[in-house]
Amino acid sequence: MSKNMAKTSASNLDSSKMADVLYGFPDQIRQAISIGESGPIWRQTAVSNRYALFGLGGSAIGGDLLRSYLAATDGSTHLDFSVHRSYETPHWLDSDTNVICSSYSGETEETLSAFDQARKRTMRIVCITTGGTLGQRAVTFGTPVINIPPGFQPRCALAYSFFPLLTILGRYGAIESRSMRTLTRSINETVRNLEALRDEYASKNAKNPAYSLAKKLVDSVPVFYSANDRLDAVNLRWRGQIQENAKQTAFGNVLPEMNHNEINGWQFPPNLVKNFQIVLLRDPDDHTRVKARFDVMRDILKSSVGGITELQGVGKSLLSRMFTLTYLADWTSYHLALLNGTDPTPVPVIQKLKGALAKVR
Repeated sequence: MSKNMAKTSASNLDSSKMADVLYGFPDQIRQAISIGESGPIWRQTAVSNRYALFGLGGSAIGGDLLRSYLAATDGSTHLDFSVHRSYETPHWLDSDTNVICSSYSGETEETLSAFDQARKRTMRIVCITTGGTLGQRAVTFGTPVINIPPGFQPRCALAYSFFPLLTILGRYGAIESRSMRTLTRSINETVRNLEALRDEYASKNAKNPAYSLAKKLVDSVPVFYSANDRLDAVNLRWRGQIQENAKQTAFGNVLPEMNHNEINGWQFPPNLVKNFQIVLLRDPDDHTRVKARFDVMRDILKSSVGGITELQGVGKSLLSRMFTLTYLADWTSYHLALLNGTDPTPVPVIQKLKGALAKVR
């Protein structure tokens, strides 16, 4: 471990050593791929192109990223992959739908409800969990289970909720064989770039973009904008990490939609608007008109808000750009938590909510 890493992890506020977990993310990816290579897949030999993932919070974001990646990647654009955050399964779910029930703890009540309903309509179910009630029910009904390592916050187990699923989709034949070699190169590039960035992101100095951005976001309300394609799930990850790790309000939207409504709201109240920081999440493959919209929007809003920051992922492949930008979100929210004087790991308000809901039946 680097000296910078040890210094960051030694913070009195980081009681659960989240910095260590973030630093080990590239290693998590390697282990996650190994899990996917040996884990179970759908038992049905006839490949279906329809997939429905059920999950919430940190157990759903991997599915969100997978949906965005598959939709924009050659060899997988034919797949109909959707993510559902609900107690109910959609009316169209049938025996030809491949279902993924994702719950890190195995106790997510919405996912347990969806599992019980999906089981009555299709045999094509795979669960991904550390165990809990979902794991027990899967064993009871003979449902294949991808077992992932316990001991993490669900949001800190992102590699385990994304890469095993990506790997089994390849093994199952859902991703066209001609694209598998490119996928392997993309994964290798992603891991290399993350390893190259982790010492920099872990440090506390002005040259670290994660720490610099965190300082900029202190005492402000960050709002994240991205294109609706490719980076919409990365956008969601940025918001979620700041909300959970830094315990700070954050919002976001996508282009071009927000250009047709939300952009007009950056006028009043002017004193309040000045407390907002806009972060533009951009990708070189954004649509030409979306690129133009980013530029024009930036020029229109720069005098109204507290500041505008533009970010882009690192790498030739979309996978690398998505995950390096996500990694920057993780580290920015970590540094922001410390700057806010709060421990990045606990989520006391969420636990309070769960405790109150447990009493309501």
